[in-house]
Amino acid sequence: MKIKEVFDALERFAPLPLQEDWDNAGLQIGLTAAEASGALLCLDVNEEIVDEAISKGCNIIVSHHPLIFRGLKQIVAADTVQRAVMKAVKNDIAIISMHTNMDNAIGGVNFKMAEKLHLNSVELFAKKQVGGVEAGSGVVGQLPEPIAADGFIATVKKTFGVECAQCNELLRRPISKVAICGGAGDFLLPQAIALGADAFITGEMHYHVYFGHEQEIQICVIGHYQSEQFTSEIFRDILAKECPGLKLEIAATVTNPIKYI
Repeated sequence: MKIKEVFDALERFAPLPLQEDWDNAGLQIGLTAAEASGALLCLDVNEEIVDEAISKGCNIIVSHHPLIFRGLKQIVAADTVQRAVMKAVKNDIAIISMHTNMDNAIGGVNFKMAEKLHLNSVELFAKKQVGGVEAGSGVVGQLPEPIAADGFIATVKKTFGVECAQCNELLRRPISKVAICGGAGDFLLPQAIALGADAFITGEMHYHVYFGHEQEIQICVIGHYQSEQFTSEIFRDILAKECPGLKLEIAATVTNPIKYI
């Protein structure tokens, strides 16, 4: 199996035109004509991830966040990105990143978050059409049954394995309709409110956005890494179906740079 077949399978699921115009998803490093020995699936790429790919015999890394995001003017091992690039090139490892195209795709990052919370009737919101393909920046769905705000937040924390959640004051009505945007999603809060969502879950949010929504919507911010941590499962499911026989490994390396002390 060629690396190109792996890339094509991912791109069919989340076409690159779905990415935001500021993004840099797609093939980051490598030659697609090479034979694929295995794929390491992860959220971020750093030197430790490249080392893990080498140790597991994988010559493809599939990440959510791009390793090369801003242009590189030199590759001299001056920072973590340059060192990871050098190590990948030296070891003939291809790097493929599926970022905001996977955020915006049906069945992508936000759908996986909704699945983990057992939401029903999940659909896109903030919809857009890109080349005839329907996409959206968030999803909204219904909890199996209404739940009090404190119970809802406890469920979210347990589901995503977070030590704490940043919230506004507890909503004094049951939560049923939930809007979700993985990563940095505060730009969708107004649309979540307009949809009549009882709660909005995202990975990170600016301080001033919390103001003025008391008893309007329950905000629950769980951390960027935590919100997107299950993206590797999406990659695994796509490639297990489309590239049977390809060795697939979900990375054991935890790349979250934020420590809770």
